[in-house]
Amino acid sequence: MREPIFYGGESAFQFQYRDLAVEKYRGDDPWLERNRGFSIGEAQTIAEAMCMLMVEKATQLHAEAKRSGEPSATWLPAFEQHPDEIAARVNLPTDRIHAFLAAFTMRGDNAQFQSVGDFNALVESPFIPIGGERVLLFQSYSIYEALYDSPFYWMMGDENYRPTAAKHRGDFTETFAARRLEHVFGSKHVYQNVNMLRGKKEIVCEIDILVVFGDRLIVVQAKSKKLTLEARRGNDGQLRKDFAGAIQSSYDQAYLCADKIICGECRLVGSDSKEISLPYPPKEIFIFNVVSDHYPALAFQTRQYLKYKETAQIRSPFVMDVFLLDALTEMLDSPLRLLSYAKHRAENTQRIALSHEFTALSFHLKRNLWIESQYDMVLLDDDIAIDLDLAMMVRRDNVPGSPTPEGILTRFAGTLLQKLLKQVEQDPSSLSLELGLALLKLSEDSCRTIDKGLQFITRQTKADGKPHDFTVGGQGGGITFHCNVEPSEEAMAKLGGYCRLRKYTERAQQWIGISLNSEVNPQFGVLLDNEWEQSDEMDAATTELRKPMMPASFMQMMGSRRVHKVGRNDPCPCGSGRKFKKCCIDK
Repeated sequence: MREPIFYGGESAFQFQYRDLAVEKYRGDDPWLERNRGFSIGEAQTIAEAMCMLMVEKATQLHAEAKRSGEPSATWLPAFEQHPDEIAARVNLPTDRIHAFLAAFTMRGDNAQFQSVGDFNALVESPFIPIGGERVLLFQSYSIYEALYDSPFYWMMGDENYRPTAAKHRGDFTETFAARRLEHVFGSKHVYQNVNMLRGKKEIVCEIDILVVFGDRLIVVQAKSKKLTLEARRGNDGQLRKDFAGAIQSSYDQAYLCADKIICGECRLVGSDSKEISLPYPPKEIFIFNVVSDHYPALAFQTRQYLKYKETAQIRSPFVMDVFLLDALTEMLDSPLRLLSYAKHRAENTQRIALSHEFTALSFHLKRNLWIESQYDMVLLDDDIAIDLDLAMMVRRDNVPGSPTPEGILTRFAGTLLQKLLKQVEQDPSSLSLELGLALLKLSEDSCRTIDKGLQFITRQTKADGKPHDFTVGGQGGGITFHCNVEPSEEAMAKLGGYCRLRKYTERAQQWIGISLNSEVNPQFGVLLDNEWEQSDEMDAATTELRKPMMPASFMQMMGSRRVHKVGRNDPCPCGSGRKFKKCCIDK
């Protein structure tokens, strides 16, 4: 494990360190000002100014070398910084700037750094003093990482303040995770500090964050433990001990809570002492284990050391740090999109080899993480994450470019399929969730077939005012799409009857029927989800049921059929009963 720890990629983008540091240490500002001479907000401002100054100096040196036609004799001046230069860029007292530089300037010769597993003083204090109050800063990433990590170690060195610092660190992890999940699911679906009670007062276990969205739940357990120095050196025993304290214990608690929810033997009580009622019996529970800091080779260690269970309703755990959760909720910012990814990731826990979860997320944004059953293992290389890197920089650092990688979020933009997904992705009903999840796991060809089918049936219904439909099937189930001018009991009965017959014929576990109007707005639907059982009555009822058309034949048929043109004096296809020329002819 020593090599993955040393060679593994960084856990966070530099702007995440920069921005999250303020949120992490806001409650510790009194201690920082009293003991270090600056607040965390002031530290962020100074660090940003220094990074901008470094970029400007390097750009100027490059421009001068280009004009002269001679390479610069030295690039060192680009990395030199003086307090007066910084003061000219920030509206802060000079004593705050001097205090900041003193706090992050390395003292001594870093002699203890002898091997890859040893502590490197430059990580904690990235400024190198060169005399005359000047310092060297070689990487902007270094100061932002130190800004996020170092204050905690300073405070832990204060014996009297240590308990407060530890509490603030834990509070940050839970508060940040809850805020990011609220960004996706909305505050009414996210609960913090949920107690599971047996009887009136017996607390069986506690959930740090619970997300309830229809019949899907997310149980989040947050931890704030770091990998020790001895573990970083490759000590297997210490690695296992650290992992057990940071990840395994968090998972065990989350699984216990999920199991108690499934059993139904405990009441869920929120931090406001109000009981939380689940709208539906849980169909799936996802477990998120979140750590607050950079945990080297987290994906490798999880695959190697984590002992977990998976049941029909409790999925395998998704272990992450706050930085991945931040990126997940930024890029997949609808409940349906995030749940779909969590489902794909849980189903492929043992079939994906990677060094960091950013890689899997970036792959999903490009290609969809759905992996065909014939593949036993997929290796994802680190360079796949470049698309995510660029998109996050555009969103958080205002870098020119596209905020969304070309892929699953853009490929069907403007299509009827995308319009349908937009209308169901915020709906917690079982029908909308199952329909959305089924659509999001389809291949690109299947999605294009469905989009063409939606175009065809809506166009036909607009033209003749009659209902039209098509069906797509796959492994384990299928979807029937009906288009009706107006919802009616007759249409509901027809859709429900057809779906029951089709599900039986295909011997499927699940079948979905959805009725849409000609603008692809959902009207009503049918969700059948149960084990297939042989029935003489159903055998007789399905003897003349025609087989669904293959996608290729269906596409050919749609291309060849012509749509009846509505005449000016024909009844309007909207169903109003008026003539077309006096109703929707101009629409």
